Amino acid sequence: MTARLRQDAIVRSLRRTGTSTIAELAAEVGASRRTILRDISALRDEGFVIHSEPGRGGGLQLDPQSVQTMARLSVAEVFALLISVASMRAAGNLPFAGLADAGLAKIEKALPPDKVRDLRRFLDCLYVGQLSPLVDISNMGEMDPALLPAFETAFLHRRRLRMLYRDAKGAGSERHVEPQAMLILPPLWYLVAWDPTRQDFRHFRMDRISRPEIDEGAPFHRRHVPFEDHVRPVRDLSR
Repeated sequence: MTARLRQDAIVRSLRRTGTSTIAELAAEVGASRRTILRDISALRDEGFVIHSEPGRGGGLQLDPQSVQTMARLSVAEVFALLISVASMRAAGNLPFAGLADAGLAKIEKALPPDKVRDLRRFLDCLYVGQLSPLVDISNMGEMDPALLPAFETAFLHRRRLRMLYRDAKGAGSERHVEPQAMLILPPLWYLVAWDPTRQDFRHFRMDRISRPEIDEGAPFHRRHVPFEDHVRPVRDLSR
């Protein structure tokens, strides 16, 4: 478990139980007492108010007013929220749209400037449109959770992506591509990438992509993607 995941688990535990001891937290997350003490110190540095009550019956208590989960969100996590809202909006199925937009604006405001910059660059790669009724979605699968973190690096740093892709017939092959955009055609999501082998753009259904890996070679150049007329940048949806 990474330090961040462990610290998130500590916060959830303290919120759930009210009071916990160092030993109880160590047993819950599978870490040493020394590691838990370092995590508590790191959480306090981030603004979490964690009280320590010594003696029998004491322990650690989290002040609920100090929980600042928005500041701990990564660019990929905020992007996941934004694209989920964008997908529902594109499908014409976004109840309480005003409240959703207000909430997302507050989340963005809580992010540090460098994350806001990365988030906006990430959003510039996102497009939405309408799926043709002729497309078969009966075999639609789940998307690999590793995709979005890999896409964050690939898009922000213009790194090539290696991945395993399964075609409509189920045959798998390794692809080495240059990610250019993400396209949401509800309910399907696509990675739009330049394929150097074929010297052309390719649309890869995200539910057919697995085992994404970043190529640490030289960055590629962004290309203009020729989308159809019904496809729009996600930023235009709120206008």
